[in-house]
Amino acid sequence: MHASWEIFCSVVDNYGDIGVTWRLARQLVAEYGQSVRLWVDDPSALVRLCPEADENAVRQWQQGVDIRRWTADWQPVEPADVVIEAFACQLPAAHVAAMAARQRKVLWLNLEYLSAEEWVGDCHGLPSLQPGGMQKFFFFPGFTEKTGGLLRERGLIERRRAFQADEPARADFLRSLGVEVLPGERLISLFAYENAGLPSWLTALADGSQSTRLLVPEGRILGDLQRWLAVPALQVGSECRRGALTIQVLPFVRQDDYDRLLWCCDFNAVRGEDSFLRAQWAGRPLLWHIYPQEEGAHWDKLDAFLALYLADLPPQAAHALRSLWRAWNEEGEMGSAWEAVTEQWQELRGHAERWCARQATRPDLAAGLVQFYTDWL
Repeated sequence: MHASWEIFCSVVDNYGDIGVTWRLARQLVAEYGQSVRLWVDDPSALVRLCPEADENAVRQWQQGVDIRRWTADWQPVEPADVVIEAFACQLPAAHVAAMAARQRKVLWLNLEYLSAEEWVGDCHGLPSLQPGGMQKFFFFPGFTEKTGGLLRERGLIERRRAFQADEPARADFLRSLGVEVLPGERLISLFAYENAGLPSWLTALADGSQSTRLLVPEGRILGDLQRWLAVPALQVGSECRRGALTIQVLPFVRQDDYDRLLWCCDFNAVRGEDSFLRAQWAGRPLLWHIYPQEEGAHWDKLDAFLALYLADLPPQAAHALRSLWRAWNEEGEMGSAWEAVTEQWQELRGHAERWCARQATRPDLAAGLVQFYTDWL
């Protein structure tokens, strides 16, 4: 069923919010033939993910999506059939009033952050009465049947597996980023917030017996790398070697290329929400740097995911990975935790693929949203 949609995105934490909403907008257009308007208050963040975009444009079309600059001086527009406020951002009051006054009723959704916490399933799809008599529904992505699913494009897993099986394609892609992999070299990607635990991990990699190439898209972690390497500056193209470890700085790439980077690597350290999920679809062991919240609220979210993710792992492998995640997010000593993970490497690698396959059997987030709207009518 064709409908008009609009998604409101307030860029709070670099690229996570815009990363999710941009992927969702593209998928609704490409796979479901929907008309989608994406409101963004900081288009410069979108440009990093979609270089063709113009950060100064008030309105532009990219990949079939109508992208609008969301400014403080709101100019009235006709509300869409479905209005999504992403991650509890505050809709313009005038637009809410227009939604209430619209002759054809509007489905108002609050798309929440991804979480594995048990309460999410109990709250998914619940309505909340708003001033003026409107209802706003809470839509929770998630890892169980009681939630709204995970963002995943059609055929994504099949494309990923085909790419990973095609060694020339993998080598060509890495070469396009300036990466030449040496024989027997392990590839690890690193996309993280600043982390005081990084030096101990780097030292463990440098002192290890396995040759490792650490691929680092430019971002906030470069300052920590620079201090550990004791170099005056790091920039795109920089390549530094310490012992068995080679650190290479990559450009910030568009989303589809970042997916391929994750597919190329043997292990992926990621942050936030968008890259966290894409690392799971890569079918490789991962390490998540969760965004810290006040009063340690993020620990419940981290532990809830680990409870699901580690459930089918043998105790020793589960303990090793849990210890690594805890050390990374506590910014603690990573060396011994990393050593324990490497001893469980094949077990963790097989588990990552099985987890991905199991999650891919469930309806994806875009499909869930479209079905929710159809059922609501």
